[in-house]
Order: sequence, then C-alpha cells, then structure tokens
Amino acid sequence: MASFLRAKQSGVATDLSAGLLPGSFNPDELARYGINSQVSCLAYDPTRSLLAVGTSPSTFSPRGKIYVFGRDRVHRILQPPNPSGGVSYRQLAFVNHSLVSLDSNNEVALWDLETCTQTSKYSYVKVSSLVTDPALDWAFVGSASSSGDVQVYDLDRARPVPFRLGNLAKEVYPREMIGDRAGVAAMAIHPRDIGKLAVGYAGGVVGVYSFKMGGVQRWYEPPPAGGRMMMRGKVKLTNVVWHPSGTFLMGGYENGVMVFWDVKEGRVVGVRDVYGSLDDLEGDKRDRVPLGRVKWACKGNNPDDTGLVVQGGWDRGEQQSGKRGISFLDLGPTPVYATSSWEVLGGYVKGRGERVVMEMPPGAEVVDYVLIPRQSPYFDGAQDPLAVMAMLSSGELITLSFPSGWAISPTNMLHPSLSFVHPFVQRIGVASVGRERWLGMVEKRSQGEAILKGGKGGNTRRKMVDVRNVILVAHADSTVRIWDVGFGDEVENPGQLQVDVARAVGRFEDVSVSEVHMAEGTGEFAAGTKTGEVVVYKWGVNKFHGRDAMTALDPKPGGLTDISTRAEPSLKEGLQPFVLYEMAQGSISALCVSDVGFIAVGSEGGHFSMIDLRGPSVIYTSPVTEFITQEKKSFSLKKSSSSHNKLEFPTAISFGVMTLEGDSYSSICCFVGTNLGHIATFRLLPSGQSYTAKPAGFIKTSADRVISLSPINSETGSPATATGQSVAGLRSNVQTPGVLVAVTQSEIRIFKPSTNKGASKSFDDQLCDSARVIHPPNLPPSVVCLFGDRTTRAYSIPSLKEVGRASLSMLDPSRTLSCVISKTGELIAWNGPSEIAVMPVYGSGKGLPASTDSLISPERTLPPRPTISNLQWISGTQYVSPTDLDLLIGGEGRPPSKRVVRAEEVERAAAGGGGYGGSSSQQQQEGWGDYLVRQVNERAEKLSFVDDAMMKLQEASSGWAEDVNKTVKEQKRGLLLGGLKKSFF
Repeated sequence: MASFLRAKQSGVATDLSAGLLPGSFNPDELARYGINSQVSCLAYDPTRSLLAVGTSPSTFSPRGKIYVFGRDRVHRILQPPNPSGGVSYRQLAFVNHSLVSLDSNNEVALWDLETCTQTSKYSYVKVSSLVTDPALDWAFVGSASSSGDVQVYDLDRARPVPFRLGNLAKEVYPREMIGDRAGVAAMAIHPRDIGKLAVGYAGGVVGVYSFKMGGVQRWYEPPPAGGRMMMRGKVKLTNVVWHPSGTFLMGGYENGVMVFWDVKEGRVVGVRDVYGSLDDLEGDKRDRVPLGRVKWACKGNNPDDTGLVVQGGWDRGEQQSGKRGISFLDLGPTPVYATSSWEVLGGYVKGRGERVVMEMPPGAEVVDYVLIPRQSPYFDGAQDPLAVMAMLSSGELITLSFPSGWAISPTNMLHPSLSFVHPFVQRIGVASVGRERWLGMVEKRSQGEAILKGGKGGNTRRKMVDVRNVILVAHADSTVRIWDVGFGDEVENPGQLQVDVARAVGRFEDVSVSEVHMAEGTGEFAAGTKTGEVVVYKWGVNKFHGRDAMTALDPKPGGLTDISTRAEPSLKEGLQPFVLYEMAQGSISALCVSDVGFIAVGSEGGHFSMIDLRGPSVIYTSPVTEFITQEKKSFSLKKSSSSHNKLEFPTAISFGVMTLEGDSYSSICCFVGTNLGHIATFRLLPSGQSYTAKPAGFIKTSADRVISLSPINSETGSPATATGQSVAGLRSNVQTPGVLVAVTQSEIRIFKPSTNKGASKSFDDQLCDSARVIHPPNLPPSVVCLFGDRTTRAYSIPSLKEVGRASLSMLDPSRTLSCVISKTGELIAWNGPSEIAVMPVYGSGKGLPASTDSLISPERTLPPRPTISNLQWISGTQYVSPTDLDLLIGGEGRPPSKRVVRAEEVERAAAGGGGYGGSSSQQQQEGWGDYLVRQVNERAEKLSFVDDAMMKLQEASSGWAEDVNKTVKEQKRGLLLGGLKKSFF
C-alpha cells in the first residue's frame, strides 16, 4: 500500500523499474585499481621491461602482495598459495623467467613469471642480504646472525644447496667479529667476473671470495682513525659496491662515510662523504644520516664513465632544512689504472664533478629507490639509467629523470594502479562519456622514453557499448588524471589524460582539488579547489606548444580570467585550460558541467554561481540564503534552531530539461541541493546572446545533506539531463514531462519541481553516503544507494520499494563518503587507502576475475653478461663462466640448468661460436682436472702466439736498424771521397 501511495504522490503514472527481479541485484567485482597497502620494495627488469612492487600488510590485506606491471594495462598479482598474516616483502629481484622475493619472515620464495605462481620457498635465519644476478641460477643469502654465514639457493632446482661460506672474517679478525658485528651486512657480485663475491661484515671489513680459489682473495679494511670514526669494529658497514669495471671497491658505513679500495692492491685510495673528500677523519664533526642504498652507475655503454647514486649520508642539519633526497656524485671518466698514480686514482674517487641532489617533496624522505636502466640488466642495474623511482616515507612513489632530478609524470608511463600512490589520491569522480567522444580524446604530449614496455594483454571480451566509464582522479600534487576503467572488456583507448590544476591557477603551493566534474557529451572538464577557484578545461590544440607562455595575471575575485597561456608546454593537443573563476568564498563544495555550455558552482562559504561558457560570463551569483527562505513556523523550534545555527551551502547540482510544475512549456533547469536538505530550482532563459537564471522555487526535505539529484523523464524513465538534443527540441516546443529523484542522507524523494513535495522513503537504520539513479544497458532504471554499514541497496521508481540488498565487506568503512556510482550501474568504491574496486551492481555475485595478461615476451632475451677483457685474461686473471660457477657450487652431479639448455639451443641455431672457455657442452663432459689443464694449455698457446709475434717484431726491427747503419756509412764514405776529389783535382 505504501508503494502504491508513493507512486501516486510522485506524479509518475507507470512503474519505471518494472522487470527488475530481487535476485538480479547481485554486485560483481569487475576490477581493482591501485595498491592495497603501503609499498615496501621495488624491482625493475630492463630486459623484459617489467616493474615489481612489493607491499606490507594492512587492515585490508593481512599479507603483503607483489604487483608486477608491464605496458599499458598489463599486470599480475602474485600471492602465496597459503598466506600467513603479518608478512611484508623486503626485497625483490628478477632472474631469468622468475622473480625472487625476500619477506619479513626471512623466507626466500621463487615465483614463475609465466604461470605467476609460487614454485618454492625456504626459510633462513636473520637474512641481511640477498644477492642475485640475471645471468646466474644462484641466490646468495647472507645472515646477520653471529654465525655470519653465506648460503646459496638453487633457483633452477628451487632448493637450497649444501654449499656454504662460514664467517670468513673470524679467522682474520676474531676480536672484532663478535655479537652483531659478526653478521653479514652486504654482498656484491663482481660486475665482470662472476667468480668473485664481495662479502662485507657489520664489523667493517670486506673480503672478496674467489670461487675458483675456494677462499678469500684479499681483505679490505677501513683506514685507522681515532675516536668514533673508522676504527675497525666501531662503525657498522652498510654497503658494499663494485666499480663497474671492478677496479675499485667501495664500503659505505653507518656514519655516512664511504671508503674506496684499490681491488688489486687492497690499498685505500680515498675516503669521502656525499659532500666531498674527507682527508682528516679525526677532525670530521659532521652528524650524518646513515647511508641507505648506494649504486655505482655508468653512463651509456662506457662502464668507465661513472658516478655514485647515494641515498642518505647527508648532514642532519641539511635534513632539517628540507634539502634532502638522492645524491648523484659525478666521478667522470675512470683513470687508466696501469698508468695512473695513487694521487690520480684518489682524486677520481673523491670526485671531480659537482653533487646533484634529486630533491623530494616537502616533508617526505626516501626509504629506498630503484634505477630504471635503458637496456642492460647488469652492473647492478645501474648501466645507463633513464630514471630513478623512489619510495618515500609517506608511502608514495616518485619518478625522477636521471641525473637531472626532474619529476616524471606517471601519466601514460606507468600502469594506472601505480598512479594511485604517485602521489596519493584525494578525490575521484566518474563520467559516462560517449564511446565515440572518448575514442577521439587521445592527448598528444611530448614524453620521454617509455619505462614499461613488456608483457602482453590477455584475452578480453568485446563489448561494444555506447558509453565508457571514465574516472576522474585528483591527486595530492594537484594533477587530475582521466582514464577508462572499462567494463571488463577491451579498452579501446587505454591512454590517460592529465591536467595540471596548480599551473592553471597560477601557483604551485596550497592547491588542493576538492571537486571534479566532466560533461558526458562534450568532454568539457572543470576542477574546484579548496581555496575557492574553479578551472575550466576544453579540448583543443595548444597554441603555445613547446614554450612556456605562463604569465602573471591580475586576480579577479568573482570574475573570469582567460588562462589559455597557462597550458602545459609539453601538451600539443588535449584538455587545455580555458577560464579561471575565482569564487573566493571558501572551498568548492559542488560542481556540475552541463553538455549545453553551463557550469554551476557551490562553495562552503554559502554561495552559488552559474557560468555561461558562450561568453564566457557569470550569469548568476548569490548567497544560498537569498533564494532559500527560512522554514515556516509550523516546523518545530528544535529543527529550526539547529538549522539556523549551521551555514548552508550547496552539496549537489544537476542540470535538466523538463516541464516544471504549473508551466505549459519545458525549459532548461538547474537543481541545487544543500547540506540542510533544501532543493532549489532555477530556470535558465535566453537573454540576448546569453542566458539569465531565475529562481523558480524550493522544497525542504529532511534536515540532512543532499547527496544526489537525478532528473528523469516521468513517462519513459530515461535521463532528463540537459543535452544538445533536448535543448534543440525547446525551439519546436517539445515538452519533457519530468520528475527529480533526490537522495539525502536519510531519505529518497521523487517530486515534480519546483515546490511539489512528491513521495519519499526514509532510511531508518543507516545514513546514505552515495546514491544515484542508474540506467544499466538492457535494464530499467533504479535508485542505487551505498550506506555507512558497507551495504548497497536498490530501490524501484516510483514506488521506492527495495529491490535488493548486498553487503560489501571488502570496502573501507572510513571512505564510503568518497565512493561514486556511474550512470551505467558500476559502484566505484574504496577498499583500501589507495585502491578502488569497480563493481557492477546488477551482476552474478562473482569475485574478482584472475588476470590473463602475460608477463613474458619471447622476443626479449637476456644479453650476454659483461666479462673480463682479453688483456686481463692473458695476464693471468682466471675467468669463470656461468657454467663453471654451476660446477663449483652445484657439484659435478648437477644436470645442466634450463638456462644452459636454452643457451645451447640458441648457440646451435646460430651455428656455434667460440668463447674463453670453450662451449658449454664440452665443459660439462670434462673433469675438473681436465678443465684446468685445458685452461693452462689455451693460455700457454695464446702466450706462445704473443711470443712469436714479439720475436718477429724484434727480428724485423734488428734488420731495419742494420740497413739504416749501412746506408749512413755509405753516405759518410761518399761525402768524404767527394771532398777529397774537390781538393786534389
């Protein structure tokens, strides 16, 4: 009976929701975007151009996850089969077709990137260092315990091996290797000779272990200095880093000091910090931040032109001033070792170039970073870096160009999920844009080399719908990114649009976006700020592309300013800044961009304005109190007093075309809802070349905030929004019978504007946080609401009968107010601090589908590992190939690994090729003694060739000298005889 009465009171004669069955309301989880908890580690694979992101546990994810991202929308999420709570990932590394992870439980796990499953895991004790190499099948695991062991994990066989290095330093430095000083602090594989592993102990000493010799080749210790400085065993070691050519070894210490050793002689060639040389260690009084990650980078294809990338190590006073970040110490070309003096070598490591600081945002510090090399995965991922991606203490990511330190936008460079923490998101909106319109909105922007190129998208169903759900994401750096969240189908335009609100406003501080809205038909976009500005964007070509034409403009409070000169120089075509409206009445609280050239704006200061973009001009501005009068005396004194004590301001705005109550014609209308439950109606009438807006009346609903206003056709149920087609029909007096569906925190109301009360239904148990009238494809319209108890419900029109209800326990209860609902029926809701879920409400209740994307690109193969030079080999350096290392660590009984088998297949396909140690198959079939004999014979043969060449050169030189002497003697004899002839004859 109540439903029948509501239908009569609302003025809607037919059941517009007929055909909706109770069981049809069953939300699916279509997709997720974002990162579910704080980022804890990063890894980049330049060979396959993939980025891995590890996270720590949170309320919304009891165990950390691993996200692997490729090009466009390619991504996979790696989770263990039997997750245990409270585990975060500490380190990730790409090796061949696998990903190696180390978590907070000291568990080393191996993940197959082809199947994206965990293939094995093994728990160690107090792991302090995990070292891998793209060309090796071994992971070296260093322990921070008093034992100081280095154990080895076989990545090909997915199991630990018996090979183990005990605490090597205890034999040489027994007094310093006690307690926490005895553990392994850092390790590094020689960049060119894989037979050498540098092991650094917390006590301060570093040993280079030779797998060929079966022991430490040489020990390196800090220089003797008094006090608290570098005395062995006094300052903890934090880093061990090789020079790209292996000429030098660097040890980084907890006090921010870096010590450089000559690898061949074991001599200290220099001591410095991030500021420069430290010749007087005892007189150094700096209080530095401990060194974090340090990498020795090389430029281009020249491993001898180098620099240090240093996290931390700066003075704490500088930290207080805010000038801190990642330091790049440009060392320049490496001197020729054979001909350089100790002074020249010391001058090189102490630095010739200046220090470049890649600064971080205010209030954030670098926790870790990863370099993005262009091609090579070797040299510890530091050859020819394109960019550096830093993980901040705030939990955000930032990408900077290398080495200049300029910020790189993630737009169309990284997966949209990464942009949720690059930086954090403050506000989201959604627009159902026409498919043809969206396919044409592809911005043309000058961008550098792509960061992620790997992977291949999985098979998706083709669903040619006439609209695309486009999400509007406002970030903490005042940028707004716009992209298609999809329907679980093929995304035909996967690109992102970007606008810089701070640049359009004209300042780069204190700019925070509070509201966003996009016209679904025209694609015009507007963003409102917390300081009371509204920036309007239109699609177009940038007249100032390639040059910065930004100029200072005089403020116009209450007026419009042309800001077309504030377009981004890198943007050739896209959403260009059009006008700036300085409302200056507090934070923008409501914003609506219509498809017919009008924009309505409300502010928390209690003001409302309308803008006609045809001028452009402000056609109406007024305080809310002028067009909404006080309640009648029939209301209770309690309600009246509580309402009067609050400042009233707009919270929801919508444009429509319909016939208002008492009119005989249809008109363009603007509906405005406030925080105190009032709903006002405006008529927009032509006036010369523009329009005028006049209040047509208002109604009072509950005393709660108005959340949603949806005009619909009362006969067909279709949207009665203001579109170009509906406005064009006004000229021929086409009438649109319409009603307005208004949702507040405590009720739904359907009425015929502007003063009719209509019919309502109250929510007795919960407050509504988000609502909208939806029009799903092939389904009748209904009202969908999301409540504070994380339930969503659907109501029929006009009877307001509950059609269905579902619980969404995965949502973040603290952010249900920020959730949005699309016109096609997708709930876009927060299920974590930086992750959203896309859920069609009329579905089958399915969970999140597994990604079918492929991470492995067969055409991307691992390049050969850098190795020692011919001169080094001839002079006696013992070369160890990957196959040799397999034999030394795994033993003779270990079958060839998958990597070796694949390499042999490639060699056979390429018709073979020589090498330092012969072919892999030959080495696998010969014994260890035969192998050494063959190495010695080959070296002797090479040396004999050199000896023969030198002998021939000596003989040739000797003959040439004899010929010269003979010629000179003949010339002297000729001159003497000539003189005698002249004298006597």
